[in-house]
Amino acid sequence: MPHFAPPGPLGFGGAPLGNMFDAVDDATAEGSLIAAWNSGVRYFDTAPHYGSGLSEHRFGTVLRRYPRDEFVLSTKVGRLLRPDASRPENPPFVDALPFRVESDYSYDATMRSVEDSLQRLGLDRIDIAFVHDLAADHLGDAWEEQFAVARTGAFRALTDLRDQGVIKGWGLGVNLTEPCIRALEQADPDVFLLAGRYSLLNQPALDRLFPMCATRGVHVVVGGPYNSGLLAGGRTFEYQAAPAEMIARRDRIAALCERHGADIRAAALQFCAAHPVVAAIIPGAKRAAKVEENATLMEATIDPAVWEELKAEQLIPADAPTPA
Repeated sequence: MPHFAPPGPLGFGGAPLGNMFDAVDDATAEGSLIAAWNSGVRYFDTAPHYGSGLSEHRFGTVLRRYPRDEFVLSTKVGRLLRPDASRPENPPFVDALPFRVESDYSYDATMRSVEDSLQRLGLDRIDIAFVHDLAADHLGDAWEEQFAVARTGAFRALTDLRDQGVIKGWGLGVNLTEPCIRALEQADPDVFLLAGRYSLLNQPALDRLFPMCATRGVHVVVGGPYNSGLLAGGRTFEYQAAPAEMIARRDRIAALCERHGADIRAAALQFCAAHPVVAAIIPGAKRAAKVEENATLMEATIDPAVWEELKAEQLIPADAPTPA
């Protein structure tokens, strides 16, 4: 049976609407989602972690207006929300809802997480469930122990839900390639959401993960195509102050693009989307204008010489697929 993959190339990532780094009001969040729909986006990704449920609430408020069969929706498991009037901090989200976030990759917690997400969304189903942050950047040295829990817990639960037709597919939503490789070796995932590991600046996914995905018929959703802002004119890389060498690399790429009349942001998005295993990319956006801008950048014409020179200057790998 073919593995399920969301429609692309452009999707909508829900972390910003959980008040990531700074708050936006409900009207602004609603406008962003409507702009995405009006721009042709039909894949939407969210998670309980984003604003301690806030992003899911906002997604449901808007997506309930549209025919359910006309869009694909993913959310995540691995964290349960417990009511807590003290509103404990849940960085990098601010002004989150009054819930405490608890990591739990067990079978029962996964089943409950899916049910809770449906309640917050106000929808009767999700299409894809990603096991969230099952990796060393979130769990530290405990990630391998937690991976073993997830293998007999979350992976088994989501496989059961897929087999029952409750969801169409499952995978991991992570920032590192190693858990995805291990999941391919030990389970039968359909699609991964991988953030920051395949971009114009950074391509570790090319080494092992993407070839394995191609062999297995598994697709990837690319998160963080701007590397948390550095490729969009910012100074952050992986949500921290960018190292000097990354800024210098970005500047070289930007100058090369400019010589050919190309926008580095358009190059960043289109580069990610060009790989055959990539089903969709989900750049973050809090406001409608940014959503519309991303849609325009995806359609921008880029001189093929840009890709040729990026490879000649060894700024991207020589074997990296580029837009036709």
